[in-house]
Amino acid sequence: MFILNNIITKIEVQKKNKDRVNVYIDGEYAFPCNSEVIFLHMIKVGQTVDPDNLEEIINMDDYIKCKNSALKIIERTYKTEKQVYDKLIQKDYDKASIEKTLAFLKEYKFLDDEKYAEAYIKEKIKDQGQDKIKFALIYRGISDKIIQEKLSLIDSGQEEQFAIILAEKKYNILSKNESDPKKIYKKLGDHLIGKGYKFEVVKTVLNKILKEVNDEQQ
Repeated sequence: MFILNNIITKIEVQKKNKDRVNVYIDGEYAFPCNSEVIFLHMIKVGQTVDPDNLEEIINMDDYIKCKNSALKIIERTYKTEKQVYDKLIQKDYDKASIEKTLAFLKEYKFLDDEKYAEAYIKEKIKDQGQDKIKFALIYRGISDKIIQEKLSLIDSGQEEQFAIILAEKKYNILSKNESDPKKIYKKLGDHLIGKGYKFEVVKTVLNKILKEVNDEQQ
């Protein structure tokens, strides 16, 4: 492809993307490139390029494209390292560019799995138990160490209070069509288990709810 003198004969700004240019070598189209790479490598018309330098230019261009894609991925919602990695793989970026991109994002705190876990728990603890939260974080690629550390900070009393609120809402719905206490107890328990609450929490909450109901009925 690159014969004759390997001289850059033209650098043309792309019509559809002003941030990218087309580079011509020996009068023929050679490759597209981010204008930032052109600036960093001080590439000019009339300059001779050797294969090693050309490979470095192309690798840097791949990295910049990968980095820009990653920034678009996280601009709307905060994501975990695994989520960003998976999306970049789907876009067919090479692993070297992805690893370099992830390092950049972590260095500048665009990616922080610990903060993600903290924020996720703070949001979901209002209507989910620890088990459901844990599996969701695992799915998102958060390490076991971070998950255990952050879940251990959950106030058990607060979790129980949120579970009681959910149980009361569900009880009010169930009691309209069901009068058998045992059936209500089971359905309430299944509901809380499905929300990810541990058996001990569920048992405590159900006993409190049904005790309150019995006290009101006496």
